[in-house]
Amino acid sequence: MTDPTSPGPPAPRADCVADSAGGITFDIAVLDTAEPVLVLRRRGGTDASDETRLPLTPTRPGHLRAVLPGTVVLAEGRWDAFVDERAVEPGIRDLRALVDRAPEPGGGVTARVPYPTADGRLAVRSWVRAPHAEAGAIGIGEGACRVEGVLYGAELGAGAVAEARLGPQVHQVPADGRARAFAFTLPYEALVRPPVDKQQLWELWLRPAAGAEPVRISRILDDVWDRRSVFVYPVHRGEGYRAAPCYSTDNDLCVRVTA
Repeated sequence: MTDPTSPGPPAPRADCVADSAGGITFDIAVLDTAEPVLVLRRRGGTDASDETRLPLTPTRPGHLRAVLPGTVVLAEGRWDAFVDERAVEPGIRDLRALVDRAPEPGGGVTARVPYPTADGRLAVRSWVRAPHAEAGAIGIGEGACRVEGVLYGAELGAGAVAEARLGPQVHQVPADGRARAFAFTLPYEALVRPPVDKQQLWELWLRPAAGAEPVRISRILDDVWDRRSVFVYPVHRGEGYRAAPCYSTDNDLCVRVTA
């Protein structure tokens, strides 16, 4: 008879190596497995495309390996890792190849970062953007911020503007640059609709040319899966408000306005 108080087998634990082409190798320490498969399951997914199954092959006793090729499509979102429906714990993560990535300029961008969740599980954050506006340097001036970046899958043309969006409200400022490089200056006062009585999170978009579809400005071409507390910018104190650039949980660039 099995003792219900006895601990179960230890959770599978994976070391990960990411490459610049979007591939990830998982080296998993596991004592036993009923089915030698690593399952990646998209959080909130509802159909078959929200699950990717990767075969596990032995590398040495007690260790199995799975490889996610960069050519395998992972929809944008957060993908949790499982072996035999057991959540996989994160081990060592080698993400050096993701730092300062420079994809080919002609198409969109995919990015994948394995990371530890808040409750100690392994997950993969996946982005799929086509076209994509990668945020670069952010300068802080008196009552304004200046954003520089690079476009992938599009080029800057006549009538290019940056847009700050809050629900149906849209504020535009001219964008300058050439080819794939862009830059713009956003005055904070243009976003303030007094009185400011609650937090406002203005999303920043780039419209590469007059009549073109807007592109969300984000920063995803490195090894940081959540920039909120990593990239913190000086706060401007205006009359009745405070404002500063910030990133969302999805690494999308915003301006936060508070009372």
